[in-house]
Amino acid sequence: MPAEIVPADHPNAYVLRLDGHDQSHVDLADPTRLAFDYVRRMGDVLDAWGRPGEPVRVVHVGGAAMTLPRYVAATRPRSAQVVLEPAADVTELVREELPLPRRSGIKVRPVDGRTGLAAFRAESLDVVLVDAYAGGRVPGDLVTAEHAALAARVLAPGGLLLLNLVDRAPFAWTRRVVAAVRTAFPETMISAEPATLRGRRAGNLLLVAGRDGVPLADLRARAASSPAPYRVLDDRQVSDSMGGGEPFTDSDTTPSPAP
Repeated sequence: MPAEIVPADHPNAYVLRLDGHDQSHVDLADPTRLAFDYVRRMGDVLDAWGRPGEPVRVVHVGGAAMTLPRYVAATRPRSAQVVLEPAADVTELVREELPLPRRSGIKVRPVDGRTGLAAFRAESLDVVLVDAYAGGRVPGDLVTAEHAALAARVLAPGGLLLLNLVDRAPFAWTRRVVAAVRTAFPETMISAEPATLRGRRAGNLLLVAGRDGVPLADLRARAASSPAPYRVLDDRQVSDSMGGGEPFTDSDTTPSPAP
């Protein structure tokens, strides 16, 4: 099914659909409006990094309609952002129908995440944000120990890796992702909707990892005051709920469960 952009439920807002799924929501009048709950959670992590308004060096693995790059450009002007999006046809459609702001600082490279990350110097980035899908599933090559090691190499001290995962209880796939990420990052946390954690439905699990800590207290405060409250699991709770898996590797990996 080809990519399409359709109007959303208010003026100047649009939804990008890929493979029949609503992939991105963009408000051209207000790029700080993050309509999808899981995207709002990623925005909360970006807000919690460093000092408010301070420029940040971000690589986005997966671009779609570039909702979060637009958000960073608005909330942290002068940020250096690179989007790794291999689907050049999607990027062309978005540029034509939902053009990026002038002087946004956003660069788009038509390469896959692994290839794109490998081109960066060691410790040259502050955030690596993985929000990528192929056929509605998170690609297996983005959740392995080797990919985690690559992200750890390019992140500066204090840097964060964000992985947007999709799974459902008992989270067998996510357990393996957590184990893979922990081979390179000692600190982890996961945020999710309560209904997903209770096993009532599949949903987005945002895995955040760092070598020098994660912004746990800040995110718990944001979670409590969010219009769509969510839970934040600390490292011990991640172990209790989603630990014990065998790390995914490049020779033994699989995409996220089918939607």
